[in-house]
Amino acid sequence: MSLLPELRYPTVTEIVSSARALAAQHPRLCVVRQVGVSRGGRPLRLLSVGRARRAVLVVAGAHANEPTGGSTLLALAERVVQERPLRSGVSWHFLLCADPDGASLHVTPAPRSLLDYHLGFFRPAGPEQPEWSPAVLPPDRLPPETRALTGVIDELHPYLQVTLHGTDLGGSWVQLTKDIPGLAEPFAKSAAELHIPVETGASDAAGWPTAGPGVHVMPDPGSGAAYPSMPDDARRSTWYHVHRYGGLTAVVEVPMWASDLVDDPAPHPAPAAAMRRLASRLLRDTLEVERVLNEAQPRLEGVDGPLLRAARWALELVPGLAADWMHTPPADHTRAYVGSVDAFARRLPLRAAAMLLRVLQENDDRASPLLERLVAMWSDAFAERFRARWVPLEHQVEHQSRTVVAAALHARERSG
Repeated sequence: MSLLPELRYPTVTEIVSSARALAAQHPRLCVVRQVGVSRGGRPLRLLSVGRARRAVLVVAGAHANEPTGGSTLLALAERVVQERPLRSGVSWHFLLCADPDGASLHVTPAPRSLLDYHLGFFRPAGPEQPEWSPAVLPPDRLPPETRALTGVIDELHPYLQVTLHGTDLGGSWVQLTKDIPGLAEPFAKSAAELHIPVETGASDAAGWPTAGPGVHVMPDPGSGAAYPSMPDDARRSTWYHVHRYGGLTAVVEVPMWASDLVDDPAPHPAPAAAMRRLASRLLRDTLEVERVLNEAQPRLEGVDGPLLRAARWALELVPGLAADWMHTPPADHTRAYVGSVDAFARRLPLRAAAMLLRVLQENDDRASPLLERLVAMWSDAFAERFRARWVPLEHQVEHQSRTVVAAALHARERSG
């Protein structure tokens, strides 16, 4: 019997219930325990399978708007229980949701369209994200979710941490804090079999070395950032916390909607000019959201909360990012990279608008209809421009699961 619910994204409550059911079925092999408490008082739970000293840590739910990881985690846990070779000398540990507070605010478990997805959208501001907060906050101000995650790493000393991420529209790619030789081939094979495009020029990994199509290895400390204005640095995130124990982190991204426009490695005919156009559109779209926010601001006096903080934070990123695109030579000259930046340029103001819309609707603000039209128009334009096609949930999960298992097996060889 599968631990996956019907074909929709499970809630945190359902993930915890499934993990407990698995532990009850295999009490000598599995245990579920609490490893921390969120800012909102929600428990952070870890499912452990096996007791071997060498460990793999799998993290789901680091970003509330990337829901595939919860389903993948359950499928992986069941597979590890059923397949003894995966447990040969290795224990597996699954952080069921790194940000349960955020998960409670992203409310589209079964999105039918990009518009549906954005009408329930939430992604916290950077300082409130468990994995990214160490890159933007001093150690004494880290949120409890971050301290719980690093505490688990300090306890387990995993040779591999895998964090399950995703994208709304695009392709699949992997980010590695150290290379895992041999991973690129099974990753590419899985994506091809499941008709998931490989995002060969992911803007998240702009300028990074590659170990194969869509497999990006983070550059050494001291190398320049592709986007100097961005406040976060992956090398100061929780992804690097495992390095103090000789481990590494793999970030496995999988799309909800696929676009075959993000895997074209052909050279773009005019990448610098294209980047300038995208920067101009980013500024123009952001200005439309800021106008609505500024007009509504007097009526929002005293209103605060994670949705409004996140919308403002996203808007604040734009001027520096647009300047980076206008004045910095492109980190990659392929059509795939320019396409990925195009998606990023659409995504940022759309997300800010979507979260601000929820704030305005909660306060019955008269600006809500205007913003609702913007969110609908931009969602439809995004889907049309990239020819969005839904990736069946079972394919999202299968591809992410295969990639995690391949990473664990190849990293085990690497670590001896």
